[in-house]
Amino acid sequence: MNCPGYIWARTEVKILAMDENVILRSALDKNLKSAVTTAFLMLPESFSEEDLFIEIAGLSYSGDFRMVVGEEKSKVLNIVKPNVAHFRELYGSILQENPQVVYKTQQGRLEQQINHIMDPPGKNRDVEETLFQLAHDPDCGDVVRLGLSAIVRTSSIRQSTKGIFTAGMKKSMIYSSLKLHKMWKGWLRKTS
Repeated sequence: MNCPGYIWARTEVKILAMDENVILRSALDKNLKSAVTTAFLMLPESFSEEDLFIEIAGLSYSGDFRMVVGEEKSKVLNIVKPNVAHFRELYGSILQENPQVVYKTQQGRLEQQINHIMDPPGKNRDVEETLFQLAHDPDCGDVVRLGLSAIVRTSSIRQSTKGIFTAGMKKSMIYSSLKLHKMWKGWLRKTS
């Protein structure tokens, strides 16, 4: 059985087949499932596939300071829009098997069913009550976004700092100026 991995190169999603490494395949599968669960917490009760895929793709950029200065603001949308079929291939079986959601593939819609997931009486009552409260908390998505932003921000700053030392100051400045130029062009396109 192939368990796909994924990479996002510019605005294209590439799906990689991972046959030989069981540990890597398992880690990728857990990563995909975690991304879906996290996105569910930030989405309303009913939403489109595209909404879900935008949330999932946006997880990597949430809190990244480079998205404020240096990246085109529509980067996530530019990744998702032309690659919806690839996202479907990547996440389709996870969504079909997930008891938290009804996946209406023909309409491209999903409906969360978190308050219908119940264990036998008393078995996991604390967990169920917490999930039920989260499902009906209008601030849940904002709280999750703040937590993700804190995690990603630290990582993005560390990664950028390492990049300066690895590539050197001159190459880093050239790269940064090209990114700012691209961001500016995207902004101009949006305002015209």
